[in-house]
Amino acid sequence: MSVALSSDKMLNIHQIINYLPHRYPFLLVDKVIEYDEDALVALKNVTVNEPYFMGHFPENAVMPGVLIVEALAQAGAILAYLKAKSNPQKHLFFLAGVDNAKFKQVVLPGDQLFLDVHIAGHKGSFWKLHGEAKVDGKIVCSVDILSAMKEIGQ
Repeated sequence: MSVALSSDKMLNIHQIINYLPHRYPFLLVDKVIEYDEDALVALKNVTVNEPYFMGHFPENAVMPGVLIVEALAQAGAILAYLKAKSNPQKHLFFLAGVDNAKFKQVVLPGDQLFLDVHIAGHKGSFWKLHGEAKVDGKIVCSVDILSAMKEIGQ
């Protein structure tokens, strides 16, 4: 999936931290490149300085697949916050399910991981998202994610 949108729909890291409660080392979205009401494309720059590379095959470092899924879930949460006109001070998104996860190639230090997500459905507090992570235009991971939005204080 590719989203053709205007370039004024970008978010830098300072804006992203207003939409995600995650912080280092679990903040996995560096920039939102473009978005509209139902789709978003974000970027994760994968560097050798990531803490997981010290223990995840240090002699042949690859980004763990579960963290690729987490990066897609975070990009999806930003999209859902934008659509719901909310933020982590009002609501939190929790991972409720992961289906159809497929990993097609490894992600290495130095790669730019493009996170392409769209809303597949929304009912009540549940959000269904589809995500594809790409490197050099090739899909490295695709997944269906179910998130549950919970109001803070409940």
